[in-house]
Amino acid sequence: IVVCTNEGNADMGTSFPNVHIATFGMEKIVPDRKSLGVFTRLLARSGTGQPITSYTSHYCKPKAGGEFHIIIVDNGRSDILARPDHIRTLNCIRCGQCMNTCPVYRRTGGYSYTYFIPGPIGINLGMLKDPVKYSDNVSACSLCLSCSNVCPVMIDLGEQIYRWRQDLDKVGKASTEKKIMSGGMKFLMERPKLFNTALKFAPVVNEMPRFMIYNFLNAWGKGRELPTFAKQSFNEMWKSNKIK
Repeated sequence: IVVCTNEGNADMGTSFPNVHIATFGMEKIVPDRKSLGVFTRLLARSGTGQPITSYTSHYCKPKAGGEFHIIIVDNGRSDILARPDHIRTLNCIRCGQCMNTCPVYRRTGGYSYTYFIPGPIGINLGMLKDPVKYSDNVSACSLCLSCSNVCPVMIDLGEQIYRWRQDLDKVGKASTEKKIMSGGMKFLMERPKLFNTALKFAPVVNEMPRFMIYNFLNAWGKGRELPTFAKQSFNEMWKSNKIK
């Protein structure tokens, strides 16, 4: 059993008691010591940028006169094995790299998430645990996919969150407002003439009275100013040779 810490609490916690009970998830078993070395370096460098953690403790047997017990926890992990779209979540080594890079987590902190593990990995684990209870967390993602790009064990975190969003309607947690908005955007995007006409008249919004733009219907405008619409769209500028 190997425990990695930066404060030495593991050594203290296992040295004093006569009974040592080691508990870990079934996905934390590695095949051999060579593999252990890879994960030990990967964990520290991805989490804090260290070559290795300050304390890497190895436990092979009980201390003299003591007891050593091992508990391997399933707690739903075997169910995840049967889900090909989300099985890679089990690769997580809990380094926290996805949280370090996540623009939403960096600005809101862990307490803004309803699952006890925050950030991109927490969103996915929460949905695997109870998609109805923790469905609100999938909105705490900008889908920038930075988490997927930096994950040392190459979990497709952002892509999984996107898939969870597509399934919200199946568990009765899809927002009615967002469904209407998405349907409207789909209708508009699939009709180029209508889309270009809307773009042509969009600058009219710049001259509208403020109360008509910033009201209870405009959730985006509650905490920020809307951008000013350009007088010409990119398509118009391209066709007039203003952009090459």
